[in-house]
Amino acid sequence: MKSDRGQREAILHGEGACQVLAGPGSGKTRTIVDRVCHLVGEQGVRPEEILIVTFTRYAAAEMKSRLHARMGEKAAPVTAGTFHGIYYGILKQTYRIGQENILSEEEKYRILREVLSDRQSPGADDDDFLRETAGEIGRAKNGRIPPEEFRSRTNPASFADIFREYEAKRKALRKIDLDDMLVLCCGLFLSRPDILEQWQKKFRYILVDEFQDINRVQYDVIRMLALPENNLFVVGDDDQAIYGFRGAEPEFMFRFLQDYPGAARVILGKNYRSTGNIVRNSLKVIGHNRHRFQKKLQAVKDRGECLHIQEVKDVHEEAAYVADEIEKALAGGLPAEEMAVLFRLHTDGRAVAEELTDRHIPFYIRESLPNLYGHFIAKDMLSYLRLASGTGTRGDFLRVMNRPVRYIARDSLSGEQASFEAIRNFYSDREWMLDRIDQFEWDVRMLSRMAPYAAVRYIRKKAGYDDFLRDYANENGKEYAPLREVCDAVEEAAKPYASAEDWFSHIREYTDRLREQSRRRQASGEGVRLMTLHAAKGLEFHTVFLTGANEGGIPCKKSLSDAGEKGLEEERRLFYVGMTRASERLVVSYVKTKNGKEVSPSRFIGELLEE
Repeated sequence: MKSDRGQREAILHGEGACQVLAGPGSGKTRTIVDRVCHLVGEQGVRPEEILIVTFTRYAAAEMKSRLHARMGEKAAPVTAGTFHGIYYGILKQTYRIGQENILSEEEKYRILREVLSDRQSPGADDDDFLRETAGEIGRAKNGRIPPEEFRSRTNPASFADIFREYEAKRKALRKIDLDDMLVLCCGLFLSRPDILEQWQKKFRYILVDEFQDINRVQYDVIRMLALPENNLFVVGDDDQAIYGFRGAEPEFMFRFLQDYPGAARVILGKNYRSTGNIVRNSLKVIGHNRHRFQKKLQAVKDRGECLHIQEVKDVHEEAAYVADEIEKALAGGLPAEEMAVLFRLHTDGRAVAEELTDRHIPFYIRESLPNLYGHFIAKDMLSYLRLASGTGTRGDFLRVMNRPVRYIARDSLSGEQASFEAIRNFYSDREWMLDRIDQFEWDVRMLSRMAPYAAVRYIRKKAGYDDFLRDYANENGKEYAPLREVCDAVEEAAKPYASAEDWFSHIREYTDRLREQSRRRQASGEGVRLMTLHAAKGLEFHTVFLTGANEGGIPCKKSLSDAGEKGLEEERRLFYVGMTRASERLVVSYVKTKNGKEVSPSRFIGELLEE
């Protein structure tokens, strides 16, 4: 494929700063590789003076591979790596740190679990909650925001204390986490101009891929590194800026032209990936964003298949529909790896994953899909059901005897075997406690006669579990709505099963499948790809199923409440990214009811249907 006009202009750019706006499928990786080849082959730049910065190790390896294919051994001295990898190299040379000084993700979550356990937070038992807390700590560091000033959603009343306790435990281990690398490198360059000058002389030409994903500390360091020559070549697409939750800001794309007023600007406007219909429809959506660079994009391919929008009853019918379509495509000879099911949140992938598991259709989850049944709320519900079925353990008793609060002391279950009779004996002299214990036992007996869906509803409404969660949220300065949504999801998940044992059996199989996925995640797994819209960026597939296109799903209710119009525009960019992953076929689906309530199609569906 010959370079088009925009690509040639970017490749041949001379000295100084340059911003390249690269639409989806426009050949940005090839443009970066060709520019490096031009700098070395035509401009006489030494390969060791060139630095390519990416956001993923996969992208860095792809760059190195393509450079080697084009330049042979001449490409070896070119440095290509992630922000973290580059900054680690700088810190390693300055401070002599090694891998033993880097806090692993496992260690990070262990520390956070300890901190939350010390504070008696149920979140210590919830992987999703731990992940969100870790993400907020990272955003505070990357945004260079003091913990007292950071607005936390997961721990609004105690974030600063959790942050400090985490930092104290981390420092006691004499380790730094990935976010510390960026902060430390920034501090090093600000305090040691002599060291900064050494690296400025080494890297005279800097190329940054996916520039729209840059955050404050990354931008600050890369600007310092590019001085004094400012040979800074940045490639990105403001329409694909989707990492605001990590502190990334598309504002830096606009600020770049202010910080470098003489910078050249080039647009890569041809989409070589997707059909004409996919490109046209994606532009109908993204065109509603006000804060963006205006650019014309056109498809190189023919119109292709029409976009298909599918309405379904609920998430179970949606999962069945997607699985049916996948089975048809597999029968028609399309490889499973050429299909992707995309969703807004990790938890939104559960219904499809469970349906594919039941049908024995191979699938591969690129990132860790949180197990709904690992959430403390789901664990509470399952403990109730085990008690009702007569298979409950002492641990199940301890778990739910005060959810809702019944003021039952742990000492009342001092023996190996837990029973209501043992608790009664302990409280034999307290009539008011005996009434509570009788009600607890009555509730458990009622559950034994119910199917799982009815049982979960009874636990929530009749046994008082929803009231317990509301009180827990109020006492800990948390929002009740996310907890209620988890309850709704557990209730919805229970619907298809006639008995608790059927549900338990399915949960065991599904959980085993997730563990298997986790074990082989590092390898290129086989099967249909399941991933969040965030994880899909940079990838492409023949067929894409974009599921859960409902108001409150995408755009996500949380993003709208947190950031208003700014949040809406990022959600629209995320939808746009999902659409443009498809090369030949795109299916968008939405549900009419979710968790027993009527829901509306996403406003983005409405934008797609506009003439």
